[in-house]
Amino acid sequence: MNLDQLRRECSIRGKNGISFLLSGWVLWLVYGMVYRQALDVQIKNAILLMLTGLLFPLAIGFSRLIRADWKLQGHPLRGLGFILNLAQFIYFPLVFWTLIDDPDKMLMVFAVITGAHFFPYGWFYQARGYYVMAPIMSLVVMIIGWNVDSSMLWMIPAAMTLLLIILIVWLWVDYKRKVA
Repeated sequence: MNLDQLRRECSIRGKNGISFLLSGWVLWLVYGMVYRQALDVQIKNAILLMLTGLLFPLAIGFSRLIRADWKLQGHPLRGLGFILNLAQFIYFPLVFWTLIDDPDKMLMVFAVITGAHFFPYGWFYQARGYYVMAPIMSLVVMIIGWNVDSSMLWMIPAAMTLLLIILIVWLWVDYKRKVA
């Protein structure tokens, strides 16, 4: 099996990673609710960081629901998807620095990193949606983050929620095309 066939198999078996995106979509909805509350931004940021721990358990649930095989047992590219996801954590020192130095910008930095980390999945899953939406997500949330005050930070999760839905639908259509 050549590399393109292996990647296509990952795309089909893993359903383009949609279970993880659905999990992220739920979390960004919750982040939006948190940032709408009349709490200090430091508390909101702490809640956001704690809630990220729910991503993986939710993704496992969504994987079962949509019957996606994200484990890819016995597949030669099995570990690559995991490595691509871990790359996001290399940027977390920026999130923590922003948390300390400029708490009002922490959510924006977190959202930019989240959006940008999707880009290599375009190659992994052979899915154009990732290539297009990753930079769009990063730019949109950066522009919003630069232009709102702390009372309007909820706009960042609102934008991420909308953009994730667009990406999920795009990837579902791509998946359906591949299995047809």
